[in-house]
Amino acid sequence: MNDNHQTFGIKPGLRVFISAGCAGIGRAIADAFYEAGAKIYVCDASQDAVDSCKRERPQWGVSLCDVSNEKQVETMFKDVKKVLGGLDVLVNNAGIAGPTGTVDKVTPEEWRQTINVNLNGQYYCAHFGVPLLRESQDASMICISSVAGRLGYAFRTPYAATKWAIIGFMKSMAQELGPEGIRVNAILPGIVEGPRMTKVITSRAQALAVSYDEMEQQYLNKISLRRMVTMQDVANMALYLCSPIGINITGQPISVCGNVETL
Repeated sequence: MNDNHQTFGIKPGLRVFISAGCAGIGRAIADAFYEAGAKIYVCDASQDAVDSCKRERPQWGVSLCDVSNEKQVETMFKDVKKVLGGLDVLVNNAGIAGPTGTVDKVTPEEWRQTINVNLNGQYYCAHFGVPLLRESQDASMICISSVAGRLGYAFRTPYAATKWAIIGFMKSMAQELGPEGIRVNAILPGIVEGPRMTKVITSRAQALAVSYDEMEQQYLNKISLRRMVTMQDVANMALYLCSPIGINITGQPISVCGNVETL
């Protein structure tokens, strides 16, 4: 729930697609747009998440989709057009944490899986979604990266590599699509409260043989504001970028992180 009720002048009826939108940051973004009056279509790779989302938000379009599967994404965007009648906002959110370990311990399969979901998945969604955005009079795309897309991240090389790549992907699309009036930006969340971050801290603590509490404090000490951000913080930035207030913002990687200084 958007406790601050920020809509930033979002146009009612805006047609919005969010990948991995049934849980986590994606769900927070979807809920925020919905509360602002948008029409929503989400996908998720988890059947449980899809089923839960259908129960809780029967007004939404919801699909089971693995964004690393080209054919599934192609089929899904045909349904997006059918359900929403077009598309104004595409939020490329789906991603996985990937393995934790030094590069020689990361298996080729773990590397490929991280690339396939985090990077190829964004490409597939853009590839099949951009033709719909071209038909909109108010089109915007947001690519969810990470502060790991502007910093080195030891023991998380596959993840960091994909998040850096997303920045180049976003900036190139901003140049390609800008003349058509389509804005493309990236949001770089920092350390976000929630189950996923708990898993990340746990894995890193195990890799470095320290306690969970010690590892959590190490993370907080790397943030200038000494606190994690919330999913709603990220959702509010997504609303801002797709609103009339953000009409001249494009090609920008925007950190929502409390200023993470290092990872």
